[in-house]
Amino acid sequence: MIDPTISNAIVYGCLYAMMCVGLTVTYLTTKVPNFAHTDFVVIAIFSSATTFILGNFSSPYLTVPVAVLTGGVVAVLMYLLVLKPLTKRGANIVVLMISTLAVDIILTALIGAIFIDYIGTTYGRILANKGYYLFALNQLPDFQIFGERGILLVAPAVLVLMTISLNYLLKRTRFGVAMRASIENPNLAKVVGVNVERVYLVSWFIAGALAGLGGGLYSIQSPTPQATSSFLIVDIFAGSVLGGIFSIYGAIAGGLIVGISETYVIRVLTVLVNNTYGFEAGAQLDAFQKGIPLGIMIITLLIIPRGLASVDWRGLLRRLK
Repeated sequence: MIDPTISNAIVYGCLYAMMCVGLTVTYLTTKVPNFAHTDFVVIAIFSSATTFILGNFSSPYLTVPVAVLTGGVVAVLMYLLVLKPLTKRGANIVVLMISTLAVDIILTALIGAIFIDYIGTTYGRILANKGYYLFALNQLPDFQIFGERGILLVAPAVLVLMTISLNYLLKRTRFGVAMRASIENPNLAKVVGVNVERVYLVSWFIAGALAGLGGGLYSIQSPTPQATSSFLIVDIFAGSVLGGIFSIYGAIAGGLIVGISETYVIRVLTVLVNNTYGFEAGAQLDAFQKGIPLGIMIITLLIIPRGLASVDWRGLLRRLK
């Protein structure tokens, strides 16, 4: 069997990579950091979990499409109702960024009102009988294969499939060409007949769907408290910044690095501290776990502010040789 620390690091790295790509896509279209992106993830988590619990599905993997659809729809609604009207009125990046913070607050309240208050109260007895409480969602059941959890195989497989699909979409389809043109020069794209608004709309759906995909699988990997959005925002922004927030492939690499580093490093440090100072001292390290992605983000901004995607890796290898 694979060491649990390593398996958790792999899974979290894959899930963060999916979420980071979604954040990067929204940034490429609106040129503004979307602080509400993690709310797409959390809404998708609770939508998928609620459907699984109340719908008597045999596996939570069957309700992941619900998370994907929910994440995509919420992202589109945010774009249509908030960012698009503000952009048409000439709002600058500061106003747009503050608007995403406002949406974050609103969505966090809605998550509590819909899933915690309404569903938790209306279906509380059913949830309790099945051992679930939406305010602190238990880890959903997973299948086993060769003694390992299924998520250890599913998460990397889904990430690989997502990467291949995005590569095909961007490089082999007319929509991909239109999307790249709209991102690089929207005015010129309009001149040559590209419906830029439609491209942005579909792009935001894809971004939300990828957040939902990561969220649907996250509920199988980890228990999910209501404050998960606040925890995840650090990791997702760190991964996107590390990879280069303008690069989809960089976001995949950044998400993998941040997820693996945070999970693996904190466990290694905990073991070292436990052996040296005792278990009580080691238990305190969990409170500093988010310091790892924050440190990665700070170092990236200081050394390579445009992320890994901006590095001339071939030139660097030639100089090292």
